[in-house]
Amino acid sequence: MLLKNRVAIVTGGAKGIGRAICLRFAGEGCDIVVNALHVEGARKVADEVKAMGRESLAIGADVSNSAEVNDMVEQTVKKFGKIDILVNNAGGISQATGGGIENTTDEDWDRIVGINLKGQFLCCRAVVPHMKKNRYGKIINVSSMGAIHPPAPIVHYHSAKGGVISLTSNLAFELARENITVNAILPGPVRSEFFTEMLKGMSEEEGKAFFKMLDNRVPMLRMGMPEEIAGVALFLASELSSYVTGESINAGGGLPLTPRDD
Repeated sequence: MLLKNRVAIVTGGAKGIGRAICLRFAGEGCDIVVNALHVEGARKVADEVKAMGRESLAIGADVSNSAEVNDMVEQTVKKFGKIDILVNNAGGISQATGGGIENTTDEDWDRIVGINLKGQFLCCRAVVPHMKKNRYGKIINVSSMGAIHPPAPIVHYHSAKGGVISLTSNLAFELARENITVNAILPGPVRSEFFTEMLKGMSEEEGKAFFKMLDNRVPMLRMGMPEEIAGVALFLASELSSYVTGESINAGGGLPLTPRDD
């Protein structure tokens, strides 16, 4: 039990990477606060956690809203008495149009930066006082390989994820003496709802071709699975990484190495 009796908040925990992290942490003895924008999805994962014998709390909150983030943290402390781990996983681009600089509106920029960068800042700011009080904390920020190896012109999303890397290193420096580690994970393409959403409107053949293209971009010649990212998160959340802080770990099957030609 690498996380026995720990308490973790996982944002964006209703599906994909977030859900995989919730279940992996629960399997290692952790109690989980499952956050999602819509509480119904969070409740489903919270029920899965409870079925594994751990306590869980589902909270619907928009991480780009400071009042909702603060309320989420206060609910967590009220129920569990502490916060040991924060996984800033909430993010995405589905609620914005465009991507290239000329097609990105003010509204697109504000929404995507709000979800993917501001939200992580707000969650960190809210949990840090509680972690300082207990002289313990593990903060894990989910960025993207697209921040340093963009596969497409998606300027708002990739810029925000680049900001996550900077946020991580700055907070790691600030909080090191408080026994709080701050690290980031940079997933490459992962077979999750993020990509399956893109299949809507495609034929079956177009969908297969789309996933084959993504597989071929990766030196390992396959997309990752949410559970593989959860394994990296477990390392960073446990005492296996007790002397690791300020790091951004690539989890992209070899990206940004050049894929093989064969």
